[in-house]
Amino acid sequence: RPARVTGISVDISREDDGGAAAAVERPHPNTCPVCRSHYRDDELRANLRVCTQCGHHWVVGARERVEQLADPGSFVEMDADLRSADPLAFVDLKPYTDRLAAAELESGLGDAVVCGVATIAGRGCVLAVMDFGFMGGSMGSVVGEKLARAAERALATGLPLVSVTGSGGARMQENILALMQMAKTVAAISDLNDAGIGYISVIAHPTTGGVIASFAALGDVAIAEPNALMSFAGPRVVQQTTRETLPEDFGRAEANLRLGHVDAVVPRGELRATLQTLLSLLRPADPPEEQETEDHGPLPEPPGVLGRLRRMLGRKGGG
Repeated sequence: RPARVTGISVDISREDDGGAAAAVERPHPNTCPVCRSHYRDDELRANLRVCTQCGHHWVVGARERVEQLADPGSFVEMDADLRSADPLAFVDLKPYTDRLAAAELESGLGDAVVCGVATIAGRGCVLAVMDFGFMGGSMGSVVGEKLARAAERALATGLPLVSVTGSGGARMQENILALMQMAKTVAAISDLNDAGIGYISVIAHPTTGGVIASFAALGDVAIAEPNALMSFAGPRVVQQTTRETLPEDFGRAEANLRLGHVDAVVPRGELRATLQTLLSLLRPADPPEEQETEDHGPLPEPPGVLGRLRRMLGRKGGG
């Protein structure tokens, strides 16, 4: 007996969603995520990548950060040829070697930190700047080695060390080798401390995981940029783990200042001048020989962290 076929009606309708399926419009990278102000590339660079309307600080690459801080032409890079190996033959969604190659092509850097000798407003220092654009600024063997060598250069020359951090933590593709860099960098900073050589840590957004848990937190003076996230784990992870409601500013620079974990929160436009003052306190200029100077008494006590540092060093002036 032949099967009976009933009529089937299928209505297909399509609504115009104004773009790709379920796409959420991504803001332009030069649009402020806070107040939605938009800038041209040259405007943003001239403003040090800080929103002039609300003060939001964009993430800055290592090369551009060096340009912002160091005197023109003074930066001499060290160890630029170091590259990460892949002793674990690590593969996740793609081989680790492919990720390294892609990161180098995109950022133009050999790894997530740039180190060298420079002057800041005429004051010599060893400068180490991390780049979040290279695999999230993660710290692997090369980052740890370059930071240790930067500390060794500071130890050999007597120059203060200045680091600018921005990192998601230890590099998972290097496993235990990445975690070992925490001990390595801490030991290098400890050698500076034993020798009485100053170390200034500038903490930019974001600095988390194994970096904030090692050398970034060990500065003789610790400075954070406004609203920078600086915690071992992010607020979402902490809240899920503790099942407690966290303050809105949990892990942010201002909360860490309130709790005494950093000495100052300094806007990017004031960072170079602040480093100049700190470097003059840590390594004051030698007075001219055989030159008599009239003693007008001690200089006025600077406020906040600079005053505490001056009292710690036991000097009347910064030179």
